[in-house]
Amino acid sequence: MSTIKEVCQLAGVSTATVSRALKNPDMVNVKTRERIFAAIAKAGYRPNVLASSVKTGKSNSLVVLVPNLSNPFFLKIIQGIEKAAQENGYSVLLGDTQGEPHREHEYAGMVLSNRADGLIHLDHSFPFSTSDAVLAEKVPMVSVCERIVSEKQYPVIELDNYSACRALAKHLTSYGHKRFGVIAGQNESQIYHDRLAGIKSVLREEGIDFDDSMVVGSEYSFEAGGAGAKALLLKEISPTAIFCFNDDIAIGAIHEIKKHGLKVPDDISVVGFDNIKVSAYIDPPLTTIDQPAYEMGRKAVDVVLKQIKNQPLARNREIVQFSLCERASSGAVRG
Repeated sequence: MSTIKEVCQLAGVSTATVSRALKNPDMVNVKTRERIFAAIAKAGYRPNVLASSVKTGKSNSLVVLVPNLSNPFFLKIIQGIEKAAQENGYSVLLGDTQGEPHREHEYAGMVLSNRADGLIHLDHSFPFSTSDAVLAEKVPMVSVCERIVSEKQYPVIELDNYSACRALAKHLTSYGHKRFGVIAGQNESQIYHDRLAGIKSVLREEGIDFDDSMVVGSEYSFEAGGAGAKALLLKEISPTAIFCFNDDIAIGAIHEIKKHGLKVPDDISVVGFDNIKVSAYIDPPLTTIDQPAYEMGRKAVDVVLKQIKNQPLARNREIVQFSLCERASSGAVRG
């Protein structure tokens, strides 16, 4: 087993500097810190975390709750979390909740039992059980993408979903589209309301009527996209353009549209949301909204660590920038 002295020799620093990088990484120069962590990895050094946690009362771990690990957008966020946590001497405990409350309660409870120091939540639900609600008020916690539904306003890293969907709507109306369908996700989340409001605001400005019966779907999946597209195509007046609330939905919708013998975008334009990697490689490549998922993950770590250290936050809500990626899945309406 390697020792801290071997790490010091490889990194060219003192024992005190290595110890500081592990316990208080923000007090060590970034380049020096990266050199130390590289030396730790090369030497295979494992600090005595148990002894350290008993002494300091800290676990140097963060719990990340993910509602769907198969979603590639979440994976990009997790990559950012992992990198930022490692740079700050923290490990990440990943909890695949599958959107089930009892699983959320179990993982979130790790913070209350000192097995983790803070929590990053990638969903809108309040992750603690009712019996733990009072204790949870003091837990360092931040949500990413979704605002946690709670009496207390927990910090959040999110996109301006309203403005992003306004950009998509303006894009499609500029091509002459007037008949729209929406395949949404869970309708109890703030994302659902913000995105739908953004779309409707543009349609009102353009004098385009929109029937709420043209909003279908209840989850973010390929299957939901296929089912949603099928439902919209069976409407008495089918849409010439479909908004999909994530790229998985859009990919499923395009697959279903093709099964009906229709072409995208010649017969129906389809737009997505998230800009996952595969969206640029499907046929046709998908017009979508790009979210800086990796950076969102890094920001979440910064926010939760500040809470752990009792440092003030510059703001409780941080809005990241989006960009519209126009590709071949959207085009001019026929006729």
